Amino acid sequence: MEGRAFYRDRFSPGVLSTLSWLLEILSSLGDGTLPQPQRRKPASNGDVGPLPVIAVTGLRAEASIASGRQIVTLSGCGDARGLAQRLEAVAAHGASAIISFGVAGGLAPGIAPGTVLVARSVIAEDGARYDSDRAWAQRLSATLSGAVVADIAGVDLPVSGIAERRDLYRKTGALAADTESHVAARVAAAFGLPLAVFRVVADPAYRQLPHAALVAIRPDGSLAVGAILGSLLRNPGQLPQLMRTANDARAAFVALFCGRMMLADSLGFGDSREFPLDVPAEDVVGGPLPV
Repeated sequence: MEGRAFYRDRFSPGVLSTLSWLLEILSSLGDGTLPQPQRRKPASNGDVGPLPVIAVTGLRAEASIASGRQIVTLSGCGDARGLAQRLEAVAAHGASAIISFGVAGGLAPGIAPGTVLVARSVIAEDGARYDSDRAWAQRLSATLSGAVVADIAGVDLPVSGIAERRDLYRKTGALAADTESHVAARVAAAFGLPLAVFRVVADPAYRQLPHAALVAIRPDGSLAVGAILGSLLRNPGQLPQLMRTANDARAAFVALFCGRMMLADSLGFGDSREFPLDVPAEDVVGGPLPV
């Protein structure tokens, strides 16, 4: 892997052993080498017709997990403008719906890594609120064993500091934040497409993201090994913090993968008229879904 040889003589044997383990985890998360969902025939009420569902992700691994028949995936970690342009181009060719899919950073106290979230609405940095398709959100929550339905914040850059997370939570009431959902929401609104968000909390609100984690992913969603090692070389003291972050991310990706396996090829999107009307319109954090 690029960057390892250059830094091999700059760390102690014990640190190198830890780095090897750490990079193995990060590689699976950043480069899309996690197990792939089995391809299954969609259920009769999950047929999206001739037009695909667009899955918007930050990382290549997230796109690999989301992929399926009639699913178009787009990754754009930290490049909101570029992601929006590519998403608009794909949507212009025709789509059934758009879903924001992947991991997110926790904002609310007590939200643990691996917590599965379905967005009631997406709140952008400018205060704009975009409601999810109600039937699709309910379908996702029910299929994902009662996933939490709540607001999710969309931000252009990761919210890494504890104080920043606390401020954003107070401002929006969102349980988590990611860097793609607001892009997906804006394009869905512009094209009149149903929107859904399926996210899993990776780093909790009480965890400060180390610098190495912030530079770990390239804009295309792949792993930047050289940047990680360079950051650790300049500040080796962040290694324990990065290890905790990696373990949190691994737990989140396990939950994301398991959740994906529970959904049909359409990622839960189908004819909303076929969704049972007796599903409660309440989320598990106490607020009604928008009607």
